[in-house]
Amino acid sequence: MTVTEQTAPVRQGQPAEERHAAELAFLAAQDPGPRPPGWALTPRAVVTFVCGSDGVELALPRRRAGLPSKLLIAPKFVGERALVERCVVTLAGERGLLLTGEPGTAKSMLSELLAAAVSGTSALTVQGTAGTTEDAFRYGWNYALLLAQGPTPQALVDSPVLAAMRAGRVVRVEEITRCLPEVQDALVSILSDRRISVPELTATEDAVVRAAPGFTVIATANLRDRGVSEMSAALRRRFNFEAVAPIADADAEAVLIRRQAVAAVQRAGAAFAVDDAVLDALVTVFRDLRSGRSTEGWDVERPGTVMSTAEAVQVAASLGLAAAYLAGEDALDLLPGHLLGVVRKDDPADHARLLGYWDGPVRRRAENGSAMWRRLWDLRGSLR
Repeated sequence: MTVTEQTAPVRQGQPAEERHAAELAFLAAQDPGPRPPGWALTPRAVVTFVCGSDGVELALPRRRAGLPSKLLIAPKFVGERALVERCVVTLAGERGLLLTGEPGTAKSMLSELLAAAVSGTSALTVQGTAGTTEDAFRYGWNYALLLAQGPTPQALVDSPVLAAMRAGRVVRVEEITRCLPEVQDALVSILSDRRISVPELTATEDAVVRAAPGFTVIATANLRDRGVSEMSAALRRRFNFEAVAPIADADAEAVLIRRQAVAAVQRAGAAFAVDDAVLDALVTVFRDLRSGRSTEGWDVERPGTVMSTAEAVQVAASLGLAAAYLAGEDALDLLPGHLLGVVRKDDPADHARLLGYWDGPVRRRAENGSAMWRRLWDLRGSLR
């Protein structure tokens, strides 16, 4: 059985290292160059895994059992290759990496892909919330063993950070600014000293856990989010910041939205049957509202909610599921209602802004003779 045939049972939330196991195994064999300590792939192969092989099939230097002789590496992150290269260089230097940007710009996906390629696993993750405690960054205790034995190494419960330190792997901290400042600052000494002290085990060899080569941290933070906590200057200095911007190229965004929407509908057991013209209209609306300017150069009032690519994928998938499972439903007729559902998430005033968009660019395109935009203009009443 080849690596390509070794597919795990389909389930929700399949991690990147399982979804792309064939590519990871191939790249590990294809590029035998120097690797930083603890890395599963070379830095160059990590970049290729994330960004793809530019439509070129890569060839193995020599045959390997269970691996194809050639393989096309698909792009998984749509963004600047230079950004990915800087991220990889940061990780190779064992420095903390902080991915910032608006919600829906694939920061979490990028951190997952990088962790899977560098360490072979993306499972070592801390989800930051207002309720996250310092134990999530340091360690906890198995209280049954603690009561029975006292503080022993066997009673110690490793946090994802401590587990990554022991194994020399990448640990991910999602939404770090949602953690309270005093919890965030537990990372300051970890990133500086590369060790965690366990005072309860003082005078034993387990009193200090030192990071193995390869250990580092990838954190993410949203720029437009409520309830966040400012990072201390000491913690900020221990990270390299990289901003993940919305997708600049409209065609690339359309391809990504279609690909991910098709996959979502197929996972739901149906075939994707939404016309490309409808998806083009969806992408156009999202990009116009996101930028505050239409493709024709007309001014558009931007809604307060984030019109992200991730939201566009969800709308496209919903249109596909409705077309597949609800007889007689036309995807274009459903588009205004789904757009209204997106803009209502944050600010009630965004409803009026969406109506303003309909009264502006949508109406003007309809007047210019576009049948599809004429149909959307006729559906204005569904936005009330």
